[in-house]
Amino acid sequence: MADERARYFRRLGRLRRSARRWSVAAGGLGGATAILTPYAGLGLPDAAWAGAAGGSVVLALWRWLDLRALAARPAPPELTPAEAAARSRARILATVERLPAGPGLLAEVRRQRARLALRGSSAAGPWARLDRAALTLAGMASRLSGPAEPVVQEAAEADHSLRDLAYRVASVERALRLAPADGRTELAGAHRELVAQLENGVAAYEALVVAAAGYLAEESRPAGAHPAAARLTEATDLLHGVAAALAEFRAVGDPTRTSATAYGPR
Repeated sequence: MADERARYFRRLGRLRRSARRWSVAAGGLGGATAILTPYAGLGLPDAAWAGAAGGSVVLALWRWLDLRALAARPAPPELTPAEAAARSRARILATVERLPAGPGLLAEVRRQRARLALRGSSAAGPWARLDRAALTLAGMASRLSGPAEPVVQEAAEADHSLRDLAYRVASVERALRLAPADGRTELAGAHRELVAQLENGVAAYEALVVAAAGYLAEESRPAGAHPAAARLTEATDLLHGVAAALAEFRAVGDPTRTSATAYGPR
């Protein structure tokens, strides 16, 4: 995606070229009107020449005024390489998200990237458990309605907080490897507290997912047999009855089969 500075100069160039074209057109039509009107006298064609010349002059003036107003504005600052890269990345992400499978693909890429970033740290295990629990809850989120509807929002906020805590654990763990011996004890204690908080938070999240699954199971469990099973049983009985009736009808229509049935085997 072009930055604002490039767009500004492109617009400035377009206005300049348009103003020049209309100036040339106005000069040509005005000269033709000045020459042809006295040559053949005033008439209907002369009105057309004069109208075209006047319109070209007005359009040329407007274009020059627009060009002057745009040139008076300062050009936008030039983007740094980091900003240009961020804009290009945002454009690519927006393009992928518009695809049918784009959001799921981006989510999987982010998940794998985060897992690689936490590999080897003590936060990797809780992160994997949190990831599995979040995927499980996401599959049930659309059916959690009624009293359980606020749970989805609470779970999303808890997921974001726990993932941020996992990144903190990994950062402290990396800093712990570089810390001097005299300051390592205090930092190790803080690291242990963060890991304990992460473990407890992930365990609470998993308990929430289990409770949500139990809610769905109780909400959808009927008092007796499932209505779909009852309808399937009725349909099966109906098909058995129709099949038996067809068999009897064919037996009545076949004399050989009827006589064999009446007299039995000799």
